[in-house]
Amino acid sequence: MSEHPIHVSLQASPQDAASWVDLARRCEDAGFRALLVSDHPGSGPSPFTALAAAATATTTLRLGTYVLNAGIRDALLIAADTATLDVVSDGRADVGIGAGHTPAEWEMTGRTRPDAAGRIRHLIDVAGAVRTLLDGETVPAADVGAVRDVVLSGPRPVQEQVPLLVGGNHPDLLTWAGAHADAVGLSGLGRTLPDGHSHTVSWTPARIEASIAAVSAGAGAVGREVPPLEALVQVVTVTDDRRGAVTDMAQETGTDVEDLLAAPYLWVGTAEEIVEQVRAARQRWGISRWVVRAGAFDAVRGVIARLAENS
Repeated sequence: MSEHPIHVSLQASPQDAASWVDLARRCEDAGFRALLVSDHPGSGPSPFTALAAAATATTTLRLGTYVLNAGIRDALLIAADTATLDVVSDGRADVGIGAGHTPAEWEMTGRTRPDAAGRIRHLIDVAGAVRTLLDGETVPAADVGAVRDVVLSGPRPVQEQVPLLVGGNHPDLLTWAGAHADAVGLSGLGRTLPDGHSHTVSWTPARIEASIAAVSAGAGAVGREVPPLEALVQVVTVTDDRRGAVTDMAQETGTDVEDLLAAPYLWVGTAEEIVEQVRAARQRWGISRWVVRAGAFDAVRGVIARLAENS
């Protein structure tokens, strides 16, 4: 497995115009790889609109969705929005796609939420069609249930190939992503809880290794290198008492404290200890890319600075 460079991205949502473009500038200045926006219609912003606004305030920061709900979005519209973002950002668009999990998003758009297997099959169809369209090729009508073949004649992306990330936790999804995606997002999230938003978590080494094995199997089946692995960091806590900070969480999740402290979905410790944890995770699991949420911006900025010093 190749050792990819370590990169950190920020997932955030706009609250107003001034603070949003300021955040985008600060992300670029601090050395974040990308600014990312999630996709929760009805309870969150339109990701492409937000990212286009951020593009006007930056020049090198990448801009991406993390992740689109493939269950309620049409492949042609995803490809068109992504290509447009790539044009207005002068070639800085990433597109991240997932299977979706929030029941209300299906219900409010007049759809029936499939079971997990159905959502994964649909994600694979949509993600494959988006890749094909962005590459300038035609998607046969039968592949997407259309009445005529689907083509994106314009706008054409600036990038020769817009990076496609597929994110999730299901083994079938991860295997397909290993074979076809430009990056794979590992969420560490399990079953959706009754509130429709929260999840169980699975942060044991065995579960992490099983997810990575699925990605590796997909890559191996088509004779390609394992694409970059990107972990969504659920908790960032800067403290000089690592063990004390996760004791309650270890009990709640049924995970050994040492295993929890090594998990890529949790950053705990001083900035120096978090840097050490990140480097250890890359060596152990090949995870080289990380996504943190906006509330951790100040803490993570220090981590990025130390990573740059030791690169």
